[in-house]
Amino acid sequence: QVQLVESGGGLVQPGGSLRLSCAASGSIFRVIAMGWFRQAPGKQRELVAHISSEGITTYADSVKGRFTISRDYAKNTVSLQMDSLKSDDTAVYRCNADVMTVLHTREYWGQGTQVTVSS
Repeated sequence: QVQLVESGGGLVQPGGSLRLSCAASGSIFRVIAMGWFRQAPGKQRELVAHISSEGITTYADSVKGRFTISRDYAKNTVSLQMDSLKSDDTAVYRCNADVMTVLHTREYWGQGTQVTVSS
């Protein structure tokens, strides 16, 4: 079994910053790619940021220049530094990872953490 546990969500004013973290644990052979998705009420889930096993990063256009994704490969963690937050960033953020175990390689999801940007 593999678990992804997020932390760091909360309430922040527009223009503020938050840092989300996600730790993968369990019967892990190798974590391949990791990323963050978000879903706001009434909207579809969207990819926010992604980081490959080689460290190649991808961002949604709406967060480029404001969010930064990073990984600690030794600890199997991924973080999302979110700066200059806007009300449109309000959503539930979920960590995602492609994980190789001794049995298979599959996608795992965290439980989600709420980010609310409001004055």
